[in-house]
Amino acid sequence: MNFAEKIYALRTQAGMSQASFAEILQVSRQTVSKWELGTSYPEIDKLVAISDLFHVTTDYLLKNQDFRPEDTQLDRLVLQFLGYAQDMDGISKDLVNIMRDGIVDGDERLRMNGIVSTLNEVARMIEEIKKALQHSGVS
Repeated sequence: MNFAEKIYALRTQAGMSQASFAEILQVSRQTVSKWELGTSYPEIDKLVAISDLFHVTTDYLLKNQDFRPEDTQLDRLVLQFLGYAQDMDGISKDLVNIMRDGIVDGDERLRMNGIVSTLNEVARMIEEIKKALQHSGVS
């Protein structure tokens, strides 16, 4: 898989449009289109930004090698999950503080809604990781 194909695959796997990808990198949508068509390549600073954004190496982006989209998808999901996992300690402490007096007031209710939202996102992410593992043949 060449650079153009990799950029396209990574962008679409991340659910980004060319316009949103271009905005993140501070280039035009037409520039992204040229990269994906293989008619031009990004400058080095943009190449590094792309590798950081998609958590891949510049080596991977530049060298022609086999590519398994499900592996990148799984890697991305696990990294996102780890980000939420780091929040779990704070969530535990918040819940202890909320329940300390045994009464849940209005502000605490709002904090609990935020906690529930985060936990729902973690549960959704776990399901996505399970699906990605099934698609990659790992059980």
